[in-house]
Amino acid sequence: MTRDEFKALTDKGVVLLDGATGSNMTKAGMPKGTSTELWILDHPEPLQELQRAYVEAGSQIVYAPTFCCNPYSMKNFGREKDVYELNGRLVALSKAAVGGKAYVAGDMTTIGKMMEPRGEMTFEELYEIYSEQAKALVEAGVDLFTVETMLGVDETSVALDAIQAVCDLPVICTLSVEADGSAYYNGNAVEAVETLQGMGASAVGVNCSVGPDQLTAVIASMKQVAEVPVVAKPNAGMPFITETGEAVYDMDAERFARCIGDLIKAGAGIVGGCCGTTPEYIRAVHKILGR
Repeated sequence: MTRDEFKALTDKGVVLLDGATGSNMTKAGMPKGTSTELWILDHPEPLQELQRAYVEAGSQIVYAPTFCCNPYSMKNFGREKDVYELNGRLVALSKAAVGGKAYVAGDMTTIGKMMEPRGEMTFEELYEIYSEQAKALVEAGVDLFTVETMLGVDETSVALDAIQAVCDLPVICTLSVEADGSAYYNGNAVEAVETLQGMGASAVGVNCSVGPDQLTAVIASMKQVAEVPVVAKPNAGMPFITETGEAVYDMDAERFARCIGDLIKAGAGIVGGCCGTTPEYIRAVHKILGR
C-alpha cells in the first residue's frame, strides 16, 4: 500500500479499523502472564476466526498480532533472536485470515521504558529495537504500519523514524492518553499531531486508555492542528475487575458506536476499537457509518 493509496482510502470517507485482539484471546483461553504473540502461534484458530469476523463486520484495516514482537519484549521469553521468524508467521496468519479483503498492518508498540534523560533507555537502543521489528514486518509483507498504545511523543518519534528508514509504507501513530489529552510519559495529543505529521506519519490519533465518551474534546483539539486523518481507537468504556481478576468493560456495542459517531463529528477520520471491543462493536460502528 503506497502513501497515495492510503490517502485515497481516507479521502473516500471514514476508515474502519478492527477491534481488540488481546482481550479476545483471553476470552479464548489465553492464560495471564503469557506472550500473546507466542500463544497465538500455538493457537492460531481463535485469532484467525476473530480477524475474519472483523472483516465481515466491516474492518478495512486489520492489525497483525505483532504488538510486542520486538527483540526487547521477546527477550522475556527467550525468543529475542527469532524476531524475523515470529513476525513473519504472525503476519502470515493475518493475511490468510483476511484473504485480501482488508489491509494488514504491522503492529508495533511501546517497550515501556522511558528515554533519557527521564529514563535509562537511549535513543540508539530504542531505535535499534524498533528498526529490527520494522525490517521483519516489511520482509513479512505488511501493507502498512501502526505504532500504537504509545506512552510519549518522543518514543513514538523514534519508532516512526525507524520505520521510515526501512520503507515508505504509510504509518498510523496512536498514543494512549489521559482524558485531558496528556500522554503518560511526555507530551500531549496536540503535540503528537504536530510532531508526527511533520515527520511524515500518514495518520495520528489516540487508542486504549479510556472510553470514547471521554475523548471528544481531545479529538476536537487534534483536528484543529491536523493535516492528516485523526485516529480514534478507544476501549469499550472503563473496566472493572471481577473477583477472578478479569477486566470487564462497561460500554455495550450500541453505546460505543454512538460515542464513536460523536468522535467522527469532532473530527476523527479513522476509527476502531481497543480493549474490550469485539466484532459486534465494529459491526455497530459500521452500521452508524451507513454502510
